[in-house]
Amino acid sequence: MNWKKGAAGLLFAVASIGAAQADIGRNGYDRGDIKSGMDYWRPLANKGNVAAQLKLGQMYEDGNGVEKNLTLALDWYKKAADQGSAEAQFNVGTMYDQGEGIAADKSQAILWYKKAAAQGYLNAQYNLGVVYDTGEGVAQDKQQAFAWYSKAADQGDADAEFNVGTMYDQGDGTEKDKSKAAIWYRKAAEQGKVEAQYNLGIMYRNGEGVAKDGAAAFSWFKKAADQGDASAQFNIGAMYADGDGIKQDDAQAIKWFLKAAAQNDVEAEYNLGVMFRDGEGVAKNGPQAVYWFERAAAHRYADAAYNLAMMYRDGDGIAADAAKATEWFRKAKHLGYDGDTDEQQEVPPGEQTIPI
Repeated sequence: MNWKKGAAGLLFAVASIGAAQADIGRNGYDRGDIKSGMDYWRPLANKGNVAAQLKLGQMYEDGNGVEKNLTLALDWYKKAADQGSAEAQFNVGTMYDQGEGIAADKSQAILWYKKAAAQGYLNAQYNLGVVYDTGEGVAQDKQQAFAWYSKAADQGDADAEFNVGTMYDQGDGTEKDKSKAAIWYRKAAEQGKVEAQYNLGIMYRNGEGVAKDGAAAFSWFKKAADQGDASAQFNIGAMYADGDGIKQDDAQAIKWFLKAAAQNDVEAEYNLGVMFRDGEGVAKNGPQAVYWFERAAAHRYADAAYNLAMMYRDGDGIAADAAKATEWFRKAKHLGYDGDTDEQQEVPPGEQTIPI
């Protein structure tokens, strides 16, 4: 679950400080003359200027030109927060939430988040959603989580849009509504949220909440796959292998399975084993098939262990080896393979199994 942190803005609200003072302080800061900036900002902060107080809080929080000091950062944020700054209220909330500059205190974090959220501060609304969603330091309340995520989503936050979509998708904190889930996934997906792109691909592939559309499913999977999502890469490979939503192309299937397998996607590893064994989209290659089946089996994929057993039993692309066949039949059974593994009885008894 993502958390929102305070923004480390560097510019003042010029109207509240005065253009000349802001320019002098900022220009000194930009030249690397931190003291020059501090000479202007600290007196303003001491006189109660909210923007200057926020600036000092950010500098102490980040150790930006001054020695990092979270206690001082919190002090300055509180001064601005007490004057009604939503950004400062949010920053105070995050520091209580994560125990920065003060002992962690979820109740105080929630108090400050609510102050900022009441002013429409998006990140505070989102974090309140996370607090109630996870039940950290407060009674878990999925309806409250949904309500706060919705407020942030209505302001266009992609993480919140995705979470609202997920909650509609699963009926978690709100009624289950696949159509609304698809709407919110699309909003987040169009902002580049990879999880939303993947979920939207699933919905188009299965016809959940939207009309079934293989081409649309492929398009959304491709967006997520191009961002490196292994599950999306596998699905692209499967769609090429099956000609589902795209022209059938085993060579492209191999390409995408390899991408997913490089991230340890077990189904991609298994499918590569099948394709190298059978020569689909690539020349038959028994040792390569063994390699990919073994990787999938190491990730506890029972069918991969069974296929290895059959290859060793039948000498399919590799030298027949009765002992190895027995070993892999036993591993397949251990991993829960629900087919017939009685073939192992053909091999002399006494072989020791090696746990995966």
